Formats: sequence, structure tokens, C-alpha cells
Amino acid sequence: MKLQPQTGVEGSAQWLARVATQSMIEEARLSPKPGLVDSRGNGAHHDLTLSLMERSAHSLSPTFHALALQSWKRPADIALRQLVGRLGREGEAQMMEATGGVNTHRGAIWALGLLVSAAAMHGMEGSSEEIAASAAKLAGLPDSTAPKIFSKGLRATRRYQVSGAREEAQQGFPHVMRLALPQLRRSREAGATEQQARLDALMAIMTSLSDTCVLSRAGIEGLETMQNGARRVLAAGGTAQAAGREALAKLDGQMLALNASPGGAADLLAATLLMDRIACDDARVTPLPQHSHL
Repeated sequence: MKLQPQTGVEGSAQWLARVATQSMIEEARLSPKPGLVDSRGNGAHHDLTLSLMERSAHSLSPTFHALALQSWKRPADIALRQLVGRLGREGEAQMMEATGGVNTHRGAIWALGLLVSAAAMHGMEGSSEEIAASAAKLAGLPDSTAPKIFSKGLRATRRYQVSGAREEAQQGFPHVMRLALPQLRRSREAGATEQQARLDALMAIMTSLSDTCVLSRAGIEGLETMQNGARRVLAAGGTAQAAGREALAKLDGQMLALNASPGGAADLLAATLLMDRIACDDARVTPLPQHSHL
């Protein structure tokens, strides 16, 4: 089944909700991902499974639909920022109920929620760059109604003095716009399969992201292992090449040994797939098979 853009407010909101959900599911199924849940297994996680990730993604469809409807052709202002924040928190509560209290997609709600809202703010007529810029503007506004929660990610950003998910959004998602999307398209043009191109896009994110999920679990050693390993995969020609696949397998082993999972990179890959869908024609939105391997 192909997901094709619809017209009008309701049709566009439904389409954005579907493609956001589909992007999260396809990110989860993509294999083999180092340290992450995928079609092979649970990666470095003891509390996550692929079926749980998919259930979580489906639970968030109504949130994305509401974000699109409420953001339609609205300017980025305090009122919209607070509304988006409230809808996101309500979506997080629905996710936690669906997963039995397991945090599966908190980071993805933030990233994809902002991008869905920004796409709707432009009435589905904005370029990728315009959508990212509007998401950044929205993310930069204060939300006085947000609870003051000191999350694991925030603790990691403070401890290691690095940027986190909030800064990524406020900067216009540079790991999506400048690294992952260009790599995704380069790999496709070079003849990689869609799965290989998506894995290469994940590697591009991992080369420089200060992934707070990795930092929380494995500290600086884990982060450097992730970044250096991802660089080696791309330097070997990406996952379309045997040497690239070998480097990826080695990185997977290293991440598992460190109990490190690049969840932040996974969230940004889902955001990349969403932005690719918004920007590209419908010939590129065929879902990956559920059990697909290199």
C-alpha cells in the first residue's frame, strides 16, 4: 500500500498521521541496527520488543492527527507552542498506557510531532527547509505549562555538556536535514537498496550526534564507539558494500557489549523518513517488508 498525500485540512491531517506512524514503524523494523530493537531482536534493551514498538507507534496516530489539525496554517506563537506541548504530553500518556509504562517513543513524539505541526503550519505546501525552520521556531518558544521534569536525556546533556533533543529541534534538525536526508538520497542514487540507504542514513546521524541515550547507558566511551563505528561504515562505502556491512556488524557487537542503544539516532531516522515522504513523490513511500535483511 502506498501512502499518497490528501488534500484539505482533514485529509492532510490524516495523511500526516499515517506517514508519521509508518515512519516510526519502518524505523523499528529496519535491520540490522546496532544496539537497537529491529526485526532480529531487542538489541541492548530488556524491556523493548518490536511488537511493543509497533503498538506504541500506532497509539500515537491520534496525537499526530490532532497536532496537524490544530496547527493548520497557524503561525508559530506562544499559544500554538503551548497547545503542541499539551497534545504531545497527552500523546505520551497514551503511549505509556499502550506500552504498560515503557518509554518507547518519547523522543520521537517531540521530533515528529514538531515536524508534523510545522508541515501543517505551511498547509502541506512548504519545502523541507521551510518545514524544518518552522519546527525550529516553534521549538524555540517557551512552554510555561510544561512540567519541570529532569529526564535521563537532560541529565546526560548537563553532565557531558552536550546538545540534546531540544537543541536539535531548535537548530532546525541539522542531523536530519544536513546529514541523514542527503545520505539517504546519495545511497539511493548509487544503487543501494532502500533498506541499505536507510541504514546509511542512520549511520550519517550516528557519526556526530551526541546521543543522550548512549551517554546515559555507556558514557563517553559508548558515544565515541558509536560515532567512530558509524564513520567506518560510511568510509567503507556504506551498507551496500561488503566492507560496510562487516563494519556495521562489528559496531553492532560493540554496542551490545557496552549495553548502548542509540535511541536518539533512531528517533531522528524516523524523522528523516517522515521528511523524505513529505518531500518525495509517492513512488518512494512503499513500506519495507516486516522481516527484511541485508
